Amino acid sequence: MIFHSILFEKPEDDLIIESDQFEAPDFFIDLNLDQVVEAITAGKEEYNLKPYFYLPLKSADAIKYRHEAMQELEDDTLFEQVKSFAQKMRVMREYLARRDKLYYKYQKERWFLDAVGVYCQAVTGLAENLTRADLHSKGFLAFRQYLSSYTGSAGFTTLFAETQQLQAALASVKYSILIKSNYIRVRKYAGEPDYSAEVEQTFQKFKQGEVKDYTVQFTTSYDMNPVEAGVLELIAQLYSETFQSLDRYYDKNAGYLDETTGLFDREIQFYIAYLEYLGRFKLIGLQFCYPKISDESKTVYAYETFDLALATKLVAQKSPIVCNDFYLKGQERIFVVSGPNQGGKTTFARTFGQLHYLSSLGCLVPAREAQLFLFDRLFTHFEKEETITNFSGKLQEDLVRIHTILSQATPGSIIIMNEIFTSTTLQDAVFLSQKVMEKIIELDLLCVCVTFIDELSTFSEKTVSMVSTIVPGNPALRTYKVVRRPADGLSYALTIAEKYRLTYACLKERIKS
Repeated sequence: MIFHSILFEKPEDDLIIESDQFEAPDFFIDLNLDQVVEAITAGKEEYNLKPYFYLPLKSADAIKYRHEAMQELEDDTLFEQVKSFAQKMRVMREYLARRDKLYYKYQKERWFLDAVGVYCQAVTGLAENLTRADLHSKGFLAFRQYLSSYTGSAGFTTLFAETQQLQAALASVKYSILIKSNYIRVRKYAGEPDYSAEVEQTFQKFKQGEVKDYTVQFTTSYDMNPVEAGVLELIAQLYSETFQSLDRYYDKNAGYLDETTGLFDREIQFYIAYLEYLGRFKLIGLQFCYPKISDESKTVYAYETFDLALATKLVAQKSPIVCNDFYLKGQERIFVVSGPNQGGKTTFARTFGQLHYLSSLGCLVPAREAQLFLFDRLFTHFEKEETITNFSGKLQEDLVRIHTILSQATPGSIIIMNEIFTSTTLQDAVFLSQKVMEKIIELDLLCVCVTFIDELSTFSEKTVSMVSTIVPGNPALRTYKVVRRPADGLSYALTIAEKYRLTYACLKERIKS
């Protein structure tokens, strides 16, 4: 079993991840996925994880590979062991960073030695833990085999032994400093007694209650001053063999870090960061699942699902989170979502997009149970504010955007549209929307269409009506539940009423005046 990556089973699944080569997909902002990824990766900037969230996988097998690895990490013991390894690797990098900021040779070399020591402990500790672990995933099984081979290799065992021997040799260095006037002499420690305890005992009898503390507070800088550096140079002359060994060690082991192990340290944070992010939702009882994935069947469903970006804000505010269900079966392909404003229609559309995108990353999705489609491309068309620099007009801009999307889409694509053609008359909006729907149906696309045009919900046997609901008897209160039922015809009426200030609240305000 050959280990390639904990994120990518096969080399052809992998791409070179560089921060300057990959950017967030165009639909990230529309679906609020930029907020989700920002929350997931917060505090882990050193790993540059965002590019991994910009690359959806293209096969069900690649997704299954990640599912298995993430399921392994849901075991608390293994999760903490991997986090312990990652923490040691972080300490190693901190030591190397300090080394790079220092000036004096022997100090730089000692920080390097300790960094390698931490690295060797991290790798051997993880190898031992994985050996005892009951693993099942292809990724972890392959990595365990790789790590066992690496830690047992002559190169690593020699490195670890030399590191320990040199650390022990430096720890055994003892010396005495003789200070007279402006001169400092350094010599090997010759067993001279330590008078510190006797001095403290002698003056103990003069202590009367609380006294002023005259203890000198040393600076926390890791760099040495010239006097300290000079003392170290004299010590190096006294213990020349040990410090010559340190010089040779430093020059010889510059490339000590194993590339595959270093890559694992970065890639495993993809899983750790995501699982830690989900923890805040699981604490309040929200559910996540590993969805069934197919690149053929367009039967999709999710039960008790929710918008992750919105949920992140609501959890922080300690506000309740409303979950929804949906399904498409048989020839059904298109959700036409209508209902009152601020009722959860756009949130439902975003949820549908988030679920499919997160599933394409091999991640758990927010739902009790889900089956989703593995798309080739995901497109969004959300309403944008008109700008004075755009002389073509909002309607023309909408038409150009939707034409570009439909010309690029394939039967394997997903389209999410939110309130298109709102800048024209109802008659024209119905006509244009029907033309768009005809093309979507022709391509057999999965689609969510949030609209005020109720006629679209019965446009074809492929369309399904979803309606955002209100509290019975009080149209002003939203439930934020989006249910599968025929459009009620109230959505556009309410939009018109709000536009012309003819709602109940507006009329009461005008009557008072």
